[in-house]
Amino acid sequence: MATGLAESAPQSAQIFLSYKRNVEPDHTLASEVVAGLSAAGHRVFIDQQLAVGQGWAEEIEIQVRKSDFLIVFLTAESSRSEMVRGEIDIARHHAATAGRPQILPVRLAFEGPLPYPLNAYLDKIQYALWSGAADTSRLIDQLLDVIAGRSPAESAPAPRPSERGNSFPPSYAAPLPVPGGTLDVDDPWYLARPTDSTALALIQKPGQTLTIKGPRQMGKSSLLMRTVNAGHAAGKRVALLDFQLVDEESKADSAVFFRRFASWVAEQLNLTDSVGTFWNAGYSNPQNCTRYLEQHVLEPLGGPCIVAIDETDAIFQTTFSQDFFSMLRSWHNRRADPTRKTWKKIDIILSTSTEPQFFIDRPHESPFNVGVTLQLEDFELEQVRRLNAIHPRPLGSGDVDRLYSLVRGHPYLTRKALFQVASETPAGTADELFGRARDDRGPFGDHLRDYLLRLQRKPELIPALKQVVDGRPLNDELAVYRLEALGLVRRDGQKVTPRCELYGAYFRERLKSNA
Repeated sequence: MATGLAESAPQSAQIFLSYKRNVEPDHTLASEVVAGLSAAGHRVFIDQQLAVGQGWAEEIEIQVRKSDFLIVFLTAESSRSEMVRGEIDIARHHAATAGRPQILPVRLAFEGPLPYPLNAYLDKIQYALWSGAADTSRLIDQLLDVIAGRSPAESAPAPRPSERGNSFPPSYAAPLPVPGGTLDVDDPWYLARPTDSTALALIQKPGQTLTIKGPRQMGKSSLLMRTVNAGHAAGKRVALLDFQLVDEESKADSAVFFRRFASWVAEQLNLTDSVGTFWNAGYSNPQNCTRYLEQHVLEPLGGPCIVAIDETDAIFQTTFSQDFFSMLRSWHNRRADPTRKTWKKIDIILSTSTEPQFFIDRPHESPFNVGVTLQLEDFELEQVRRLNAIHPRPLGSGDVDRLYSLVRGHPYLTRKALFQVASETPAGTADELFGRARDDRGPFGDHLRDYLLRLQRKPELIPALKQVVDGRPLNDELAVYRLEALGLVRRDGQKVTPRCELYGAYFRERLKSNA
């Protein structure tokens, strides 16, 4: 089951069950597990009765946070579910400060690799394996054992984390990949955009500073992987850091963060970590980190390297973000120093959804306004047509135009729609796609409900989004930038509009109670 079991679990535990709704065997097994745990006196929350809306998102957040355990059913499909990932993310962040809920993964006839970043979160946790109906009773007994603080009778070992070295998160592309997450660098369904050729050309040259920018689910991480892959092929060593994995302890303490950052870079480059003996209390954290990079990373490597940081947004609101990004800017500037030629060997690549100028008070110390910024844009209609053409059971020409009008080239929603139609299920038809597009349980429902959950965690943005979907002007520039970073709105000249027709219609209905 899971490592780190509580020594004294509560007699009656509060449990949240996370699973992929409306699919089998998840739905039936969920009902049976709820019945078994409830019969033992535990209180189990399962999202079956709630009506989806703003109140639903608030209730999900409350229920995850008040739980002692979060049981998550893992299948190839649920591991790509935005809602399942969102519930796990709430649990992880709350557990970092409150010590609970404890996550208990259950694999349902599925032993394949988890997609990134779920593999980073869950691979270190042992899991229960359910292979069929005959295992249901045993699974319930295992869960009861863990909840009671007893060692489970049986448990499957956690899958071994992939050996990433200084390369990249493992690839999980199937012949037709389920939409969501980073695409494999060799995925034939990856659609290159003009920014790709720019990034791949620049990374061949020494001493580059690149910023990959765009709203969430635009393909920033996929482009980052392709860029560092091209650099690796050109002979550059790679330290790839995902700031989604920076924990709350590191965010709360500057000294902890900088030391761990330096160790992380060294580990990614397969260098000996000597931060413990090198750090000098007489220097500031940025000074120590810079000295460490020069003396214990760049000089021992002797050749070119890339420090690539995904999800830089994760630390924007920390007390030390200004110091950290000023340090990166100083690394960029050091390349011009003729006495420190070793700095010409380092490339810096940053990926961000948020406009940095709202968090960096001193623009002359920002790494985001030097080098080259690669701004990702939604697909053009012709690109959607090309992507449609290589899918099995492609949409007809008229339906492609209809899809473009609905999602306006949104990369994830476009792939989601084409995957839906290409699937061999009765629901995989154009009529089903467009007829249920705005339904909470429709083809985009998982994605739309995840946004409601995110908005619940940023309630100050709800009135601003309501203004936009109602067609009223929004003059709060910070709110506009934050909604752009979330991927919910776009600028059409001087006007701020919903990013696509689907978002406008869905959120106009869901937020109408906030008049």
